[in-house]
Amino acid sequence: MNFAFRPVDPLTDAELLHSWLTHPKAAYWMMLDARLEDVERAYMAVAADEHQEAFLGLEDGVPVFVMERYDPVHRELPGLYDPLPGDVGMHFLTPATDTPRSGFTLAVITAVMAHLFEDPDVRRVVVEPDVSNSAVHALNEAVGFVAEREIQKPEKTALLSFCTREQFLAKRATAVTA
Repeated sequence: MNFAFRPVDPLTDAELLHSWLTHPKAAYWMMLDARLEDVERAYMAVAADEHQEAFLGLEDGVPVFVMERYDPVHRELPGLYDPLPGDVGMHFLTPATDTPRSGFTLAVITAVMAHLFEDPDVRRVVVEPDVSNSAVHALNEAVGFVAEREIQKPEKTALLSFCTREQFLAKRATAVTA
């Protein structure tokens, strides 16, 4: 699967993102009750923030996932861990579908990680999914993340996990030879 990335346009993409974020599958994004205006405002805030950005993942020009990149020193994790130079935080969401595709979500997180590591300044990706989100923990592990510890965020108990460029490349090499 080949994916392209483009920045989220908060106004033109809000309706699509609203449909994804208010579906029960997206419960961990904590926007199930969001109105369209809430999604517009949330992504306008992301677009205006120098410490985060959002992208749509496209397959054949069609949006099929959303990815957020953030600076964990300033967003999501300030004071909750000791950041290293080259750390970048990430969230991603594949929307609910009536026609699931085997391996799709793994292909998405692999593409997201490859995209992040295209930036030579990125040395390690940091994630903080809800501790009860076992599906994303398995996906994270599959691309090289190592869980460090549980942390308490205002909105959830999260599993702080890290993936270096080397860990990601090693997992990719293993996947290719498997």
